[in-house]
Amino acid sequence: MKLSQQEWLDIFKGVYEEEIGFDMPMSEHTWLSIGGPADVFLMPQDPLSIRNLMVVLKNEGVPFFTLGGGTNILVRDGGIEGVVISLKNFRRMEVLKEGDESAELFIEAGVSLQKYVNFCKERGYSGAEGLIGIPGTVGGAICGNAGSFGCEMKDSVLSVAIMDSSGRLDRFKAEGLGFGYRRSDIKGTDIVLSANVRLTRQEKEAVTRRTGKFFSEKKASQPISDRSAGCVFKNPQNTSAGRLIDEAGYKGMRVGGIEVSTLHANFFINRGGGTASEYLALMERVSAGVREKFGIVLEPEIKVVGRG
Repeated sequence: MKLSQQEWLDIFKGVYEEEIGFDMPMSEHTWLSIGGPADVFLMPQDPLSIRNLMVVLKNEGVPFFTLGGGTNILVRDGGIEGVVISLKNFRRMEVLKEGDESAELFIEAGVSLQKYVNFCKERGYSGAEGLIGIPGTVGGAICGNAGSFGCEMKDSVLSVAIMDSSGRLDRFKAEGLGFGYRRSDIKGTDIVLSANVRLTRQEKEAVTRRTGKFFSEKKASQPISDRSAGCVFKNPQNTSAGRLIDEAGYKGMRVGGIEVSTLHANFFINRGGGTASEYLALMERVSAGVREKFGIVLEPEIKVVGRG
């Protein structure tokens, strides 16, 4: 049952005193510019605020969804039931220690990957160059073990601070988080708050040159300036999802406002006015065509959330 604004205010009274957004269009908070309204949209300032929210939401039986940079997700047209917790205010990043050969950083989950990459580039820290051009935030990148050019988040992560749905905060070593290809064992109801990472110190010019090379290659092969959520499907073993989609004849195919990119077929672009239902219809058409032609089942990389 949908709650009134006053009922929501009563739930948060004495627990959350910051700004509360009601019926917030998720199209304003996703890279795809797609998504129906969230019942409630919150932007807490610190871990204590999130802990208080977790306690009251659990007691009231209210579902929640944690939002990072709004990439790699498709919010259904019906929006999101309950509360969306945005981590946009979690943007602190600092050097913890620096030696002759390595450096350790503290990074909050809301730091954008591009800010992280540039921070490292400017200081000659190597290990994040392959993340250039990937949209989103550090928190989401950790959950999905984002990466490219042979670089993945798991390669540099030492530990991750995670709060569970009961408000309990723990720090986990990287080896206990089940990192794999575009995945981890971090639960959907867990909230990544920050991470400690270790990077290798190199000549600043070498890191800058490598970062620039990767960015040029990515810009030439992926539609990084268009409205997309990143890769739609995971790469099957020993092949590329983009190549399979292209060879199946779907590059440039369009359903409503959603188009398979003509630059890289594993990216779907919102050309204007596209909806989640159109995006899902195109996903189904493409995956069915690849399955029929090659006998390969494509696994979604994009996360679909919200009411149908």
